[in-house]
Amino acid sequence: MTGMVTFKVDDRQVPGYLAVPEQGAGPGVLVLHAWWGLNDIFKGVCERLAQAGFVAFAPDLYQDGRVAKTIAEAEQLRDSLDEGKTYQEILGAISYLQAQEKTRGENIGVIGFSLGSGWGLLLEDPATAIVTFYGLSYAEKVTGNAAFLGHFAEHDEYESAEYMKFFEESLRERGKEILFHLYPGTRHWFFEEDRPEYDEQAAQLAWERTISFLNQHLQG
Repeated sequence: MTGMVTFKVDDRQVPGYLAVPEQGAGPGVLVLHAWWGLNDIFKGVCERLAQAGFVAFAPDLYQDGRVAKTIAEAEQLRDSLDEGKTYQEILGAISYLQAQEKTRGENIGVIGFSLGSGWGLLLEDPATAIVTFYGLSYAEKVTGNAAFLGHFAEHDEYESAEYMKFFEESLRERGKEILFHLYPGTRHWFFEEDRPEYDEQAAQLAWERTISFLNQHLQG
């Protein structure tokens, strides 16, 4: 099954996008969208993960299908989030992902984009492998034992190279497995095909590294 579904959080039905491998089973990967909302780009990420052998699920963090086209619209959507409800929704999405018939194993991977990457950094239990695309919000709250893979733009007005370096060094000092990549000449949102910042070469390399990382930590 691949397509929109709903899952229950408290007394609410929350939408999300589920993609499963055509054959066999695979580890679960939670996909957390950027501030644009659950648009076709992030649904496509789920489909590509399913093609690579993973069960992928992307909850709609805005809970109602809203999608932004401009930065101003995205800022309004981001500001509408209730942090407590959003965190409970993400935990509910993890439970839904783990309960899928084709999901193999308890540990999961997480891929977060910008807004979603901040939330992803908080999910070290049960996540084994966490991938962050150009986002480090909540980085100071990281406490668990997951392995980290980071993809960052060289020219990013939202995440400074100084903070990226500080976060990487602080995690290494705590003995965490971490690998960060800086993509020359790129800007924030370089992975997303519908954005003017999209960089095909960097996006392809980041994807290959992501699949290799997830295979290493989830498929073994």
